[in-house]
Amino acid sequence: MTAGRGAFVTFEGIDGSGKSTQARLLAEALRGSGREVVLTREPGGSPGAEEIRRLVLEGDPERWSAETEILLFTAARRDHLERTIEPALAAGRTVICDRFADSTRMYQGLSRGDLRALVDQLHALMIGREPDLTVLIDMDPEVGLARAKGRRGTEERFEDFGPDLQRRMRAGFLALAGEFPARFRVIDGARPVEAVAADVLATVRAAL
Repeated sequence: MTAGRGAFVTFEGIDGSGKSTQARLLAEALRGSGREVVLTREPGGSPGAEEIRRLVLEGDPERWSAETEILLFTAARRDHLERTIEPALAAGRTVICDRFADSTRMYQGLSRGDLRALVDQLHALMIGREPDLTVLIDMDPEVGLARAKGRRGTEERFEDFGPDLQRRMRAGFLALAGEFPARFRVIDGARPVEAVAADVLATVRAAL
C-alpha cells in the first residue's frame, strides 16, 4: 500500500461459498472500529458496470463466448476502477470488493477455455493493479452450488454451467492462491458464519 492511500481488499471463491456475506460482515466490523469503508462488487460497483452486470449474469449459459465475456468484464472493471475504487483509495478509504480480476482469470480465463494469458494481457493493459489482500473463502463445490441455487435469483447464468465448472473453479482458485501467496489468504468456509467472520477479521487486521 502507498502512504496516504486506503487498502484494497477483495473476496474470491466459488458460487455459494459465502464470500458476499463475509465481505459485508468485514465491512461492518471495520466501520465499527472507525475505518471508512466502501463495500462494492464485481461485476458492478458503478452505474455503467452495473448495466454490464445484467448482460453477463442473466440469460442462457451460452449467451456469450468466453472471449466476449472477457471484454465485457474488463470494460465493467475499468469503469468500476475509475469511478469507485481509485477515488475511494485516494481518499484513504478501505475498499472491500466482492470479486475482482481473479474471478475473470478463473471463469473466463481458465474454466471456459485456455484464455488465461489473454485475461492477464487485458488486465495489464486496462486495469494495471492488484488488490492489497485477497481473501479466498474455500468451500466444497457441491455444497456451494446447492447454496447458490437455493438463492433463486435471476443471476444464475454461471451457476447453470453445473458442478463440473465449480470443481474446476475451486481447484483454480487454490492454484491462484499458490501463485500469489503474498496477497492471498485462504479461509475455510465450511463452518458457521460467525467462525468464518472471526477468522476473516483477524486475517485482514493482521495484513493491514
